[in-house]
Formats: sequence, C-alpha cells, structure tokens
Amino acid sequence: MDAVRGERQQAAAIFGLLIVAGLAVGGYLLGSEIKDIKLADRYVTVRGLTERQVKADLAIWNLDFKESGDDLAAVYTRSERDKSLTLAFLAEQKIAEADISSAPARVIDRQANEYGGSERGPRYIVEQTVTVQSKNVDGVAAANAKSSALVGQGVILASTPGQAGLEYDFTALNSIKPDMITEATKNARAAADRFAADSGSKVGAIRRAEQGVFSITGSNGSSAGVDAGEDAGGGMINSGSTSIQKKVRVVTTVDYYLER
Repeated sequence: MDAVRGERQQAAAIFGLLIVAGLAVGGYLLGSEIKDIKLADRYVTVRGLTERQVKADLAIWNLDFKESGDDLAAVYTRSERDKSLTLAFLAEQKIAEADISSAPARVIDRQANEYGGSERGPRYIVEQTVTVQSKNVDGVAAANAKSSALVGQGVILASTPGQAGLEYDFTALNSIKPDMITEATKNARAAADRFAADSGSKVGAIRRAEQGVFSITGSNGSSAGVDAGEDAGGGMINSGSTSIQKKVRVVTTVDYYLER
C-alpha cells in the first residue's frame, strides 16, 4: 500500500515538473515573438539620390518644309526642289546618307475640306519632311546652326533655323545603371546611419528596397524623359529635348531595421 502511494506521489511530482517546464518554454517563446514583433516595428525609411551629367548620344532632326499654290503640279515640283536642296545641304554638312530618311509628300486640298471652302489663299499645300537620326550629335548640331542657308535658297522651313525641330537623346542608360543604383543605395545607407546615430540605435538588415525611376532631363532643366520607357518597376523616363547635355537622376527608397 505504501509502495503504491509512493509511486503516485512520484508521478504527481514528475507531472508537476513537466507543467512548470512547459510554462517556462511557452513563456520564452511568447516573449521571443513579442520581441520579434517589436523589432519588426522599428525601422526607418530613407531615400538615396544620385545624379550624373552625360552627353546625348543620339540626334533627331526633322526638317519640315512646305509649298503652296493653286497649280498642284507646280506646287509639287517646287516641293521636290526643296527636298533636293535639303538633301544637298545635308551632304555638304557631312551628314551620313544612312542617317537620312524622308517621308512621302503630304498634299492638302483646302477646297476639299467642307469647312474650309470659303477660306482665301492657295488651294494646295504640299508638305514634306526630311529626318536625320544620327549618333554624330556634334555634326548634326553644327549643321542645324547653318540651316538658315536653306531659307536663303527659298526652302520654307516650318521651324526656326537653329532652334526647333532638333532633339537630343541619351540612349546608353544601361551602361551606367548598375553604378548609379549602387551609389544611390550607399547614400540611402548613409542617411539611415545618421538617423540611427541621432536616435541611439544602429542600422540592421534591409526590410524593403525599391529602386525607383530613372529620369533623364536636359541640363537646363527641360524634361527629357522616365518610368514610361523601359519597365514598369524601376524603369526610365526619357523623351527628347533640345539640350545636348543631360542629367540622369535616380532615387532609391530603402527600409532598414533599427536595432538597440
């Protein structure tokens, strides 16, 4: 009888120890979870900016000209003469023939427009465009500066010589992207370190990172672009501008955990 009572007491003691151990382990795990939750809430969001000055590597020049009159054949003949003079001018300026293209002539009959039958002036307008697309940006810029010579030969340009109609683009973004992203990320980390120092913390691992959009603008502030062009996540904004010198800019956004 005493032996049975002793076995029962021993089993109860072991059971009690198991309960205590279980509560201790559970409390530790719960405490760890709470600690993790608190750490997850402690982070800082910083941005890293980097910019570079680059030179355009592509020139696009549209030379638009037109002739008008009441005799369609004569107007078209004059338009073809303008085209020949334009091509000869470009050849004199050492613009490569492979970089030059032209679109078919566009003929407008003003009397054929039901809303323009009462308008005064020539009946026919013939418009043509010669396009230069070249990597020789300096050569195209020099030719554009001399385009008033065409006006002197009677070619009526739709844009002001030496100004409108010429755009410069920078197409080599991929060659500088990796270094710029690295530099922007370093700048973001430096900002996080300064914040952590001020708050008595230290910077931990990255919680979340976003590359941001590359933008290309003219050095004079005119828009040359973004994330319209390359890809929807961290892409590029880039359209043309009249500035040869460009500014490439990217901003990265990074969340860093903060540790005590």
